[in-house]
Amino acid sequence: MKDTVVVRPRRVADPTTRLICLGFCGGGAGSYGPWADSLPAGVELAAICYPGREGRFTEPFADDWDTLVEDALSAVHSATDTRYVLFGHSMGGWMAFDVASRIEELGGPLPDALVVSAANAPSRGLTPQDMFPARHESDDQLTDWMRTFGLLPAHVLDDPDLGEIAVELMRADIRVRDTFRYREGAAVSVPVQILTGDADPVIDPHATAQWRTLSKGVFRHDLLPGGHFYTPDVWRTLPTRIAALDDRSRVTPSPA
Repeated sequence: MKDTVVVRPRRVADPTTRLICLGFCGGGAGSYGPWADSLPAGVELAAICYPGREGRFTEPFADDWDTLVEDALSAVHSATDTRYVLFGHSMGGWMAFDVASRIEELGGPLPDALVVSAANAPSRGLTPQDMFPARHESDDQLTDWMRTFGLLPAHVLDDPDLGEIAVELMRADIRVRDTFRYREGAAVSVPVQILTGDADPVIDPHATAQWRTLSKGVFRHDLLPGGHFYTPDVWRTLPTRIAALDDRSRVTPSPA
């Protein structure tokens, strides 16, 4: 497991479980770092770093979705030496689903659960509702989007050089996202938990039903306060909402 690819902000000796996180559009492994403070004892945080950013800054960005999936699949495999939960937010939710379904097709090792946050079901295909932000938007518009919806600190967006890097990274992820195509028949048998914000304009009203069709096993949907990144307090402690990490709770079916 390369530290530049699988970032572990706080290492745990002999972890019982690992929360493996896949990044959202324009994000990096560092976005998940603060979550280490919200994990139960024995759970280690591992954030996958995509090429072209952070410790992999000298590597070229992925050209398309399949290339990035193969990179993420390899990274996740390297971190499955213990039980794990696979998590993805927004574009990372589709990435987590795609990785989990391919791992299952390849024979494992399977995650204890797949947790998808702020993402529509990939089976509905890439729609304008999912192309948020859009590639035609100007640099200023993308910066405004990151300032409003993203998690980049103001000192990054207000610095011309760092802001330019952030926009370049966002555009690279948008290009990859826009090449996404659902693989017909792809599904998972592991427990699935879906998290969405009650004020998120991106989420389809039928998202719960659509995700159910991709889950062959236990399914749960939690509606949380806020928009695409919830409220600041909810996002900061989001791991506490992941049922598979709580010994007192298990992913159970949501009400009909």
